[in-house]
Parts: sequence; structure tokens; C-alpha cells
Amino acid sequence: MVDYHAANQSYQYGPSSAGNGAGGGGSMGDYMAQEDDWDRDLLLDPAWEKQQRKTFTAWCNSHLRKAGTQIENIDEDFRDGLKLMLLLEVISGERLPKPERGKMRVHKINNVNKALDFIASKGVKLVSIGAEEIVDGNAKMTLGMIWTIILRFAIQDISVEETSAKEGLLLWCQRKTAPYKNVNVQNFHISWKDGLAFNALIHRHRPELIEYDKLRKDDPVTNLNNAFEVAEKYLDIPKMLDAEDIVNTARPDEKAIMTYVSSFYHAFSGAQKAETAANRICKVLAVNQENEHLMEDYEKLASDLLEWIRRTIPWLEDRVPQKTIQEMQQKLEDFRDYRRVHKPPKVQEKCQLEINFNTLQTKLRLSNRPAFMPSEGKMVSDINNGWQHLEQAEKGYEEWLLNEIRRLERLDHLAEKFRQKASIHEAWTDGKEAMLKHRDYETATLSDIKALIRKHEAFESDLAAHQDRVEQIAAIAQELKYVRAQDTPITWLPPQPAQTATHQLSLPGLIALCLARSELDYYDSHNVNTRCQKICDQWDALGSLTHSRREALEKTEKQLEAIDQLHLEYAKRAAPFNNWMESAMEDLQDMFIVHTIEEIEGLISAHDQFKSTLPDADREREAILAIHKEAQRIAESNHIKLSGSNPYTTVTPQIINSKWEKVQQLVPKRDHALLEEQSKQQSNEHLRRQFASQANVVGPWIQTKMEEIGRISIEMNGTLEDQLSHLKQYERSIVDYKPNLDLLEQQHQLIQEALIFDNKHTNYTMEHIRVGWEQLLTTIARTINEVENQILTRDAKGISQEQMQEFRASFNHFDKDHGGALGPEEFKACLISLGYDVENDRQGEAEFNRIMSLVDPNHSGLVTFQAFIDFMSRETTDTDTADQVIASFKVLAGDKNFITAEELRRELPPDQAEYCIARMAPYQGPDAVPGALDYKSFSTALYGESDL
Repeated sequence: MVDYHAANQSYQYGPSSAGNGAGGGGSMGDYMAQEDDWDRDLLLDPAWEKQQRKTFTAWCNSHLRKAGTQIENIDEDFRDGLKLMLLLEVISGERLPKPERGKMRVHKINNVNKALDFIASKGVKLVSIGAEEIVDGNAKMTLGMIWTIILRFAIQDISVEETSAKEGLLLWCQRKTAPYKNVNVQNFHISWKDGLAFNALIHRHRPELIEYDKLRKDDPVTNLNNAFEVAEKYLDIPKMLDAEDIVNTARPDEKAIMTYVSSFYHAFSGAQKAETAANRICKVLAVNQENEHLMEDYEKLASDLLEWIRRTIPWLEDRVPQKTIQEMQQKLEDFRDYRRVHKPPKVQEKCQLEINFNTLQTKLRLSNRPAFMPSEGKMVSDINNGWQHLEQAEKGYEEWLLNEIRRLERLDHLAEKFRQKASIHEAWTDGKEAMLKHRDYETATLSDIKALIRKHEAFESDLAAHQDRVEQIAAIAQELKYVRAQDTPITWLPPQPAQTATHQLSLPGLIALCLARSELDYYDSHNVNTRCQKICDQWDALGSLTHSRREALEKTEKQLEAIDQLHLEYAKRAAPFNNWMESAMEDLQDMFIVHTIEEIEGLISAHDQFKSTLPDADREREAILAIHKEAQRIAESNHIKLSGSNPYTTVTPQIINSKWEKVQQLVPKRDHALLEEQSKQQSNEHLRRQFASQANVVGPWIQTKMEEIGRISIEMNGTLEDQLSHLKQYERSIVDYKPNLDLLEQQHQLIQEALIFDNKHTNYTMEHIRVGWEQLLTTIARTINEVENQILTRDAKGISQEQMQEFRASFNHFDKDHGGALGPEEFKACLISLGYDVENDRQGEAEFNRIMSLVDPNHSGLVTFQAFIDFMSRETTDTDTADQVIASFKVLAGDKNFITAEELRRELPPDQAEYCIARMAPYQGPDAVPGALDYKSFSTALYGESDL
């Protein structure tokens, strides 16, 4: 709706001057004086009256349709005053007194008087026009009154170069049609009869609607109908005239022509306003669309990163162990691949996500839009929490892998040791049960019986000596479930008096050892326990059989002669010595595993201790061999024929010498193996020191850079561009330091490949270095982004460099702890120093609370420098507001309280028109029509004042 309001001026209208225009100054009055005579005559011309009726009716309906009604008969439909009052409300935009709804004549007169009083209040003097004539349906008075309304609200506002009303409208028509041939507008009657002037006005403003060159001056009816139809269809100007009436009248009605032409003036004069309004709306919508694209990009990037974290954490939290070292080492290699290949790009994505979020918030603040709130679970804090959970799982996963490899390595060593000792024991027990069950004593002679008794005693001594091996087997079976601290070799000791096996270790004790604790959970523990149980059962059987055979031999011992003590002594001393040599050979061939130089040195010390006992062992060997030689000498001297072997033992001097020679050969091999392991541990120690040397340089360097960045972010000097350049140069220097970190990664990989699990030479682990490096890169990127946002704020708001420096100086002055943010009291002191009245009185406190709601919308209790800059920039600059956008939409809507989809598509670019249509709610006001859209709520939603 076009606004026809005008300043209050006094003009005089009456039946004798109803055809005259109104205007400021004397021009319109002269016109009224010159035309008064023929106007008075023509008013009675039926053809002229017919034109006025049709034109005025169409003009009234063009406004009444905005209120959802119309008139059919101009002198009948206004008689009750109701539609007359409604017409005045629509064209003036003001509310008239409430009409009376009664049907009596007095009610109608009162309504018409309210309308006439409203016209008079606008500075119009009505002469000889009374409410009774309008109520009685006086056509002359009714047409005069409508013409008065048209002059006041449609023509009076027209002004061109200090001319107004009729002269202004005529001058506007002349200028617009001047370039067109066969058009010469000199008046508002015969100059319009051929229709070319109407077509020229339309073509001048909308050339795509009229093919002017094809019009012919000798075909006025076609010209007029073409102009009327185009105006009605494309310009929303109702058809107010009939072509035949104009052509067939010698002089068309001037009031009808002026009324119709004024509609063209208002339609085209509003085009510039509509274009300006459309441009403003396009600008606002373009900013909103760009921000929405940034929000969508953030949501997608955040979703992808959170999904990756969600998929990765269960993998890192998987603690299902494998059965072999090779499988666990493959898991460790997969983890290293994750650290080197998969995680670094996600670190960059996380940093870029925070930068994009800060940039988006800055753009929203600069365009007076509400802050962006991501979807639930996609806040930057949510991503940081997920990332922290990921790193916690990552750290625990690496520690678990190394512990599992260590456990499996220990288990393999213990299992092999168990199998070796079990095999030796099983080989020793082979045939022993059959020997103990043999009943050879029943047919033996006395000497044989005595020999058997002594042989049995020697066996018991041997059995007691093997008790230690059985205990070791049971202990290893236990160790497969619970690792002991350290292995130590068995040192040879002189033989002890023989004891029976049943007194050394009971079957329940061995079973208890075999079925002990299960901390290490060896995967083949069932077979180990089964084999251990078999050895325990066999050991118990040997004890029982040994005891039974001894009782049987003792029954006949009284009848037997003593066995040769010399052979017996040989057997008793040879058996433990032989057992010691077997144990020594077993220990010398035993595998070992160490992790530190101290552990290998402990093994070397124990081995040296063992070697120190060899001279005593050699003397014992020579003493045993001397016993054997003495027995042979006595037998020969006494002519005793020996069978060639000692009846009390199977350990011959050849066996002793052979095993002694084997021990002598194994000692240097053991020396060589220990020296090799010592060299390996020395190499590992070198790797530890090498890594520690580099880590003790890189770690403090990262810490120093973090502190320097903290100082730079607070104590920034020079222009923002200088600060940004300095920060980027500082960032490049940090990136250039990356080869030192890569070297440290290589050294760390060598340490892990060597299975080195601790390093006492440094407090820095590779995990500490990695986390510090990632934090350093993220901190410098955030600092650069803050300066870029300050530049963006400064350029968008027109803030000078001196103002930025003043803002920074004020902020830093009150930032006592240099934490980069001000508390409420510090911020209040800063505002007071800048001249704000925020003292502790009620008004000052309210103003301070208002400012705090702007700079700290989340109520965190801290004001960042960026929020401080945004506030100061809003205080010193001007931006688009919701009221300005509403005013622009109102222009496009023709002054209506709503707008239609057709109007949006006509005035705005297609994509932005559809954007508005999709988001505008239906209009619910009392003047709503089908398809009406509410542009007010849409505009306020753009600025966060209500929900869209």
C-alpha cells in the first residue's frame, strides 16, 4: 500500500469546485478559478458522469480490496457510512472512531459525519457537502466528496520541482513521455484520447511490457485497451476507464483521467523505494545465508570428528590379550601406525574446527546476529571432552600392550624352562617304578641281599637328591601363573645324609603348588598342570614303592654280610656329586631374560660365584675317583673277582669324568652368553641416554615456547597486522623445529623395538613430548585466529588502530593476573576508566548488568578481550537493525502489515525470495488475506529477538 499522508493544509471544496485540484501555493487555486465555469456544466454531462462513476468506483475498490471488500454502486454503497469510514482508514493508515452499527437514518448520518469530520481534520474544508446528501444517495455530492478524497490523499502529495497537485502530475507526465513520438501531454483530457500517452508511461518504466513501436495513433481503442490490460495485469493498477467512453467523448473527464494517471505515478514512484528496500533485504539475507553455510560446515566437521573418536575409543579400550608375542607385537605396530598416520590429521581437524567456530561467532557478532549454538553434543567443549577421553584410552592402551608383551615373553621363558626340567626328571624316573617293583631279593644269596640293601640306600639318596628338581618343577608351574623376582643358579653343596622322599614333599603340597594363583593366565596352563600332576603322582608312587622295598630287604638283612664300605662310600658320594653335575649342566644351559644392566651384572656375579666352587668340586671328584681306585686295588690285592661295576650305583668313573668334562665345556659358553647379554644391555643403556639427552632439550623448549606465546598474547605491540605477521613468523619457527621432534620419534622407536620399558635418565616420555607439541601448535593457531578476528572486527566496524591500541592498553591494565580475561570487578573498573556510569547505585548497577549480558552471555564470570572489542565496536558503530529491515519489507509490501509470495518473487532475486517464503510464518492479523506472510516476526528472528 502506498502512503498518501501529507501535511495539513487548508483547501476549500464544494459542489461548485469539486472538480478542482488542491495543492500548496497558488497554482492549484488558479487552476480552480479558470476551470470553474465548464466544470459546473460538465458535471451534469451524463457521459462525463459515467466516466467519473467508473473511475472513482475502481479507485475506491483498489483500496477497499486491501480490507477484503468492495463497492458496486458508488452513490448507494457509501450511504450507511461504514465503507466510507473503512476507505478512509485504509488510505490514511489511521483509525477512525468506532462506527455505529444501527440501520436507522440517524446511525447512517452519524457515520458519514465521522468520515466528513476526519476529512476536515486533514485540512480540507467541505462546502455544501453534508451527511444528509450522502445518506440520501445524492450522486453529485457523493462524486464531489470522492473527488475531494482523491485530491487529498492521492494527488496532493505529488510534487515535481516545487510544483504540486495537478501541475506536478502534469509535469511528471510530460517529462516521462517527452522522448516518445506522437505523444504531447498538455492536459488531462484530449491529450490522452489516442492511448499513446498511457502506453508511453508504462514503456518508460517497464519497457518489457509494451511493444511501443507497434502501436498506431489511428487505433486509439486498441492502444487504450492495451495500456489498461497491462497496467491491471502487471502493475496492480485496476482498470478505471473504458476505452470506448474516452474515444467517443469529445473531451474525456479530467477528474477520471487525473485519478487514473495518479495511480501510475504512485506505482512508478515507489519503484526506487522498492529497489532500495530489496537491496537492503538482499544484503541481510546474503549475510544470513553465508552464516548458515558456515554453521552447516561446522556441524558436518564436528559430526565427522566425533564419529571418528567414537569409533577409535572402543579399539583403544579393547584389552583382549593374544596368546603369542607375535600377535601382540602386531597390535603394537597397528598402534604405532595409528599414532603416525591416522591421528595427526585429526589433530589438525580439531584445531581447524575451533578456528572455524571462533570465526563464525565473530561474523555473527559483527552482523548483530545471535551467537551460534551447535547441536546438542557438538559443542567445542564436547569435542574437547571426547578428545581427552581418546587420549586417556590411548595412553592406557600403549601401557597395556607393553605389559602384555612383557608377560608373554616371561611366560614363554617359564614354559620352556618347565618343559626342560620336566623332561630331565621324566628321563630320570624312566624305569624306576619297574626297578622298585622287582622281587629279586626272594632268590638272592646273602651277599646279593646285602648288595641289594646298599643299592637301595644309594637309590634313596639319589631320590632325595632329585627332590629339589621336583620342587623346582612345581615352582615353575606356579610361576607360569605368578612371576617370581629373579632366577639364581644352584650351587654345589657337599652331600647330606640320605632321607626318604616321602619325608621331603607330600602329594597334597605339590598339587597345591601346581594349582596356585593365576595372575599371568598362561594360555597352555591346563597342559602344564596336567603334566605337573602326573609328575606329582609318579613321585608319590616312587616314595611308596621305595618304602615298601626297604621293608622287604630289612627282613632278611640279619642274614646278610655287610657290603664293602668302600663301594658304598663311593656310591654315596658319587650319587650327589653326579646330581650336582647334572644340576650344574642344567643351570649352565638355562635360558635367562633381563631388562637392565644391573640385572645382567647380578647374573654375572652369581655365575662368578658358581665358578668359585669349581675347585672344591674338582677335589671332590678326585676323592670319589680315588675311592674307586682303592676298591680295585684291594680287590686285586685280595684276588677278588669283581663284576666290573659297582653294585651300589650306576654312576661309573667314566660317567663322572664325562659329565665333569661337559661342565668344563659349558662354563666358557655361559661366560660368552652373559657377555653378549651385557653388551646388549650396554647398548640399551646407550639408547636410553641418547633419548634422554634429546628429550631433555625438546621438552624444556616446548615449555619455553608455551610461556612465550602466553606473554605475546597479552603484551602485543604495534599494529594488528604487525602482530599477525610476528605471530605467523613465530609459528613458522615452531614448525621448523619439527625435525627435532621427528629425531626424537626415531630414537623412541629404537627404544621400543629394543623392548626397553623404562628410562631413569629423563622425566620426559614420548607421550609428554607429543601432547606438549600438539598443545603448542594449537595455542599458536588460536592466538593467530584471535588477532585475525580483531582485524576483522576493526575493519568491519571502522575502528582505528589507535582505538584498538587504547582498548588493548585499557584491557591489559586491569588484567592483573595476565590471564587474558577480566573478572566482573576488573571489567567494571575498566568501564569506569572509559567514562561509563556503572557505579554502585541502582541505575549504574542495572547498566552494568546490561553490559555484562552482552559481553558474557553464557554467565561464565569472565570477559575475554574479543568480547570487550565487540562491545566497544558496537558502542561506536552503526549496523543494520531489525526495525530497518521491517521498514524495508513494509515498502515492498505496499505499506501493508503483511507481504505475499508473489510480491517477494517480484522484488527479490529468486533464491532469496524462496529463502524468505520458506521461513516466513503465515500472517495472523485482522487484515490477513489468503497467502499473507508475516515479515515482522521473520525480521526480528534474523536478529535473535524471537525464534524464526
